[in-house]
Amino acid sequence: MFAVLKKELKSYFYTPIGYIFISLFLVAMSFVFYNYTFSQGNLHFEYVIWDSTVVLTFLIPVITMRMFSEEKKNGTDQLLVTSPKSIITIVFGKFFAATFVTIITCLLMFAYYGILSKFGHVNIVEPLVAMLGFILLSMAFISFGMFASAITEHQVIAAIIPIVFFLLLSFASIQTGLLQFFSLTQMYQKFPQGIISLKEVVGYISFIFLFVFLTIIFLQRRKSVK
Repeated sequence: MFAVLKKELKSYFYTPIGYIFISLFLVAMSFVFYNYTFSQGNLHFEYVIWDSTVVLTFLIPVITMRMFSEEKKNGTDQLLVTSPKSIITIVFGKFFAATFVTIITCLLMFAYYGILSKFGHVNIVEPLVAMLGFILLSMAFISFGMFASAITEHQVIAAIIPIVFFLLLSFASIQTGLLQFFSLTQMYQKFPQGIISLKEVVGYISFIFLFVFLTIIFLQRRKSVK
């Protein structure tokens, strides 16, 4: 898995993809930060993080759309299905590489916390818990984006599918039933309050493993057919 992880990290940072993702996110974060703090005079960094979750819907596909669809388009997916490495190793390597890029971005976000601390006392507990939820939410988005990339060879479609999917979930008022499991932004609500709820953590982890598992199953079936 570490060989795949290293290869994927190189693909992010030896090409503009990783830098584009980080730059776009920090630019969007700057607008949220300015609007929430300087315009409204708030010093609650955890809610700046909360407001930034909407950015994930549009930016996570930047790093997930190429995971498998690019290999299909270029014909290098033959190496995937004939590789001595297991499909599980490849999928988890790609998943954790994208997660690592996201975590780097999250660490850079704390520069804004440093700015706020210059203007007054800012509690650190709530922002840390909010960031934990933010990372879990990001990983959930990555898992679905990876699945979308596995089922199509077109990178644009691989980006549109998760955007549409998560936008529909965001605007849907889901209160009961199975679909509540997919309401990722609704599960995030307790984290900015400094509350780590086992129910929400298990919900995110279950969502992540569901779509990682579906990606593995889909690729395994392709490999068996080939």
